[in-house]
Amino acid sequence: MSKYEVMYIINAGVEEEKRAALIEQLGGIITSEGGKIVKTDEWGMRDFAYEIDDMTKGYYVVVTFESENDGLKEFDRLMRINPNVVRFMIVNIDDKPEPKESK
Repeated sequence: MSKYEVMYIINAGVEEEKRAALIEQLGGIITSEGGKIVKTDEWGMRDFAYEIDDMTKGYYVVVTFESENDGLKEFDRLMRINPNVVRFMIVNIDDKPEPKESK
């Protein structure tokens, strides 16, 4: 399994109970596909640097997880079609070799 980190922004108009349920639901997609959630970090409501679809704020969440490629593809697909997710980005954070120092 590879290690990933996803940051996603939830529409600011989503109520607190529904937002908590959405975070659980999105985490459930990972675990139902055989993945494992390592850490969920809610950054909270933040202002955007620029307007996105007439919105100026969003609720930021960062999740670190482990998953196989098939699970990752399904998670990506469901994030794209979720109307409450404004933006998201998935990054592979597997251990990478350290960059060599230049002389």
